[in-house]
Amino acid sequence: MLKLQTPVNDAVCRTGISYNDRILMIGSCFSENIGTMLKNYGFDVCVNPFGTLYNPASVAQSIQRLITRDKYTADDCVEIGAGDSRICSFHHHTSFARPSVGEFLENANARLEEAGNFFKDCNKVIITLGTSWCFRHSDRNMIVSNCLKRNPKEFRREFLPSSETASLLKGIMNSCPDKEFIFTVSPIRHLKDGAHGNQLSKASLLLGIDETGAEYFPAYEIMMDELRDYRFYADDMCHPSQLAANYIGERFLEWALPESERGRLNENIRAWRHGCHITKQ
Repeated sequence: MLKLQTPVNDAVCRTGISYNDRILMIGSCFSENIGTMLKNYGFDVCVNPFGTLYNPASVAQSIQRLITRDKYTADDCVEIGAGDSRICSFHHHTSFARPSVGEFLENANARLEEAGNFFKDCNKVIITLGTSWCFRHSDRNMIVSNCLKRNPKEFRREFLPSSETASLLKGIMNSCPDKEFIFTVSPIRHLKDGAHGNQLSKASLLLGIDETGAEYFPAYEIMMDELRDYRFYADDMCHPSQLAANYIGERFLEWALPESERGRLNENIRAWRHGCHITKQ
């Protein structure tokens, strides 16, 4: 029979996940996709407690915040740009924006406390990195998680080399010796720098992760090789379609979940689909 794909052969999963685990998922919007799927299927998961994060530095800063649980203050608050007067912070995605400083701080700190408690007791951390590019706010001298639509002149753009990515990821792992880590690279293409620039960015992430010696799930490789047809992309030709995201999610579960828990998984999937059917009626 003709081969019409280049199959990605996953390395044997050493860490894996279980229904007995508490799992933090943090990183790009691909973390949201897989994290939502795991929640739907009955896993104990906390997903992106600061919103979507893209670069290794922002992920490292956010995990450090979960460890210290230092509350956000008025000094962290920033008004969103482009005519949007809502308040957010450079540590958060714009989904956290609120109409006032008080409302933002109340929500951000409540979420931090909740996620910090979860993180303290969790035993698995799954990190999805999106890009090696980041933005540093010049006046605050900090790498931001989101530019919040503010004036581009406030920031300078930086590329994190693989050595710095490796250092940041090793720092995360060393600060959490009681937790096991799984890394992956988002299959979303960042094409603002062109196709070559996107490949350089992803390559730097891959090299950095590889230097840690930690567990790696090849989401990016599955998208690039097994699902390379454009029918597996959304309309923007950068994000995976829902079909592709579902396929990669299924591949992750096949790779990470032990055979002994597949029966429970199938039961939970049936129950979730039944609940969705009832809701739609």
